[in-house]
Amino acid sequence: MSAPSAPLTHPKRISILIPVYNEVQFLRQLLAKVDGTNFCGLEKEIILVDDGSTDGTRDILSALQKERPDYNVIFHEKNQGKGAALRTALTHVGGEIVIIQDADLEYDPKDYPPLVQALLDGQADVVYGSRLSSGESDAGFGTLHYFGNKFLTLITNLLYQTTLTDMETCYKAFRAEVITPVRIRSDRFDFEPEITAKVLKRGYHLKEMPISYLGRAANEGKKITWKDGIWAIWALVKFRFID
Repeated sequence: MSAPSAPLTHPKRISILIPVYNEVQFLRQLLAKVDGTNFCGLEKEIILVDDGSTDGTRDILSALQKERPDYNVIFHEKNQGKGAALRTALTHVGGEIVIIQDADLEYDPKDYPPLVQALLDGQADVVYGSRLSSGESDAGFGTLHYFGNKFLTLITNLLYQTTLTDMETCYKAFRAEVITPVRIRSDRFDFEPEITAKVLKRGYHLKEMPISYLGRAANEGKKITWKDGIWAIWALVKFRFID
């Protein structure tokens, strides 16, 4: 793995990519948290991609287009998956730093600034927010989710000769020149193993830092299932040998 790049010179903007699907209950609360977070003094470019929501989320986003012209709101006509939404969002990136933020409240934006600062300081090219590196966040997981995540991370470490603790984390921060050229093929949650595979194969310096986590259950709107775990295993193997 190569050494991290030099510190960023005079960065101005951070692009915050928010894929959204049926989050009418949490979306405005989440955006208030994002708006209230100081991302190391960087100007915020908030890019929201609605992925075919059917629960009233699209109405909220349509209203936000008028209320907040600084938001870049994009609509998918039908549900395609998180990876597809991020693929769309990446075509609109204008910042020197790119981060991913889910539209629910499982993750707290206040945890992002240290990750962003690590990129600004040149400590890494990519920084993952680990829910497990401190050993204190496992209570936020359901049992199946916890062990599934540990298993997928183990496979990642074996295939890519790394020492990650939380490959499946949402909180991923990138220097823009790392992620914007990558062709994202995955449409669903297999985006996570795909981008991890491609970052590691390209020799970028990846650093983990601890974050908090408050997981939710399926009856509270959680969308990832055991089937996505199967697709994640396939993605880890596939992208080990192809681009």
